[in-house]
Amino acid sequence: MEKPLTGNFRPDKTSVSLPEYERAGGYQGLRKALAMAPAEVTELVKRSNLRGRGGAGFPTGTKWSFVPMGEEAPHPKYLVANADEMEPGTFKDRALMERDPHQLIEGLIVAAYAIEADIGYIFCEASTSVPTSAFPERSLRAKASNYLGRNILGSGYSLEIHLHASAGRYICGEETALLNALEGKRAHPRAKPPFPRCAGSGGRPTIVQNVETLCNVHHIVNKGPDWFRGLSLTEDGGTKLFGVSGKVRRPGLWNFPWARRCVRSSRTTPEECATACVFAGCCRAEHRPTSL
Repeated sequence: MEKPLTGNFRPDKTSVSLPEYERAGGYQGLRKALAMAPAEVTELVKRSNLRGRGGAGFPTGTKWSFVPMGEEAPHPKYLVANADEMEPGTFKDRALMERDPHQLIEGLIVAAYAIEADIGYIFCEASTSVPTSAFPERSLRAKASNYLGRNILGSGYSLEIHLHASAGRYICGEETALLNALEGKRAHPRAKPPFPRCAGSGGRPTIVQNVETLCNVHHIVNKGPDWFRGLSLTEDGGTKLFGVSGKVRRPGLWNFPWARRCVRSSRTTPEECATACVFAGCCRAEHRPTSL
């Protein structure tokens, strides 16, 4: 089973450097995206059936298609990566940022290009290790290699990314509350409409997307929507990360095919009973996965 989100993870849990990321195919999805029109990138993501990994599960490409585009669209536009994991025991997004930070950077750039965003933010909780981890240094290296900043890879497209460490509250999982916090206000949800895709940060078009969602984007552009849908056990594409902690047999971070139902009863393949193996164990030892 392919695990694109965790394929670069090191056993010692240290961060992947830029040269290592590039040797593993990193930033090839960005190069392909910049050779396409923004609407073509959005259409690829639509066809991949990628759903938001932050909880709501809204189709990602459809969400992007609501953003005003073209010469008459208001600017600046914003794309915000929501890394504010406030639920007890959650750590999947933090692991992605700490162990493979370029994956998020590349996915965010591709997504921002698709909606013609001018500025990107990574919104995280200040008490986590992310603000002091390797992530800020990795973003500077990406900028030095012309993956960020002005005229990215000679394409004419420019983007700046900022890491925003917030005081954070649980309600920041709601996108309009997050945007209020990003603007220095109290993290209270806004009345909708207007929706952020048309009037978000500063009243400008804004897309808020979960970290795990964005980490899938450049893989879709690089390998195609059919490949991405093939990773799943349902019509929805891709894999899903699960952080398992507490009184369970095998705590850790797990990467499984996307599925909507319990499939333990069939026990036919490792992929089909992997989720059950984590929580309850499995009658077939060869089906038991290994934590990342």
